[in-house]
Amino acid sequence: MATKLSISELDAQIEKLKERRRFLIVKSAERFAHAATKAGLAEMELSDGELDGIVAEIAARFQKKPKDTAGASPQPYRPEAGRIGTPAADSHDG
Repeated sequence: MATKLSISELDAQIEKLKERRRFLIVKSAERFAHAATKAGLAEMELSDGELDGIVAEIAARFQKKPKDTAGASPQPYRPEAGRIGTPAADSHDG
């Protein structure tokens, strides 16, 4: 049979879990920030909406699809032509 815990013991456990949650969130954020920097996203002038679209597209590639939509592919993210950071705006033709 489980032992009864006092309210203070429960509060202590809750605080430990909250601290662990904060730690895991920070580690996850650092991991994604490192990947974004390594990929060059940190140096591009992207709006929050553009960045959200890029991340959503990447997430869709790795999420499990229900069986009835297995043949459908996610719509790729296409930034507006001529925007900073797009191939049209960053011509390297000399």
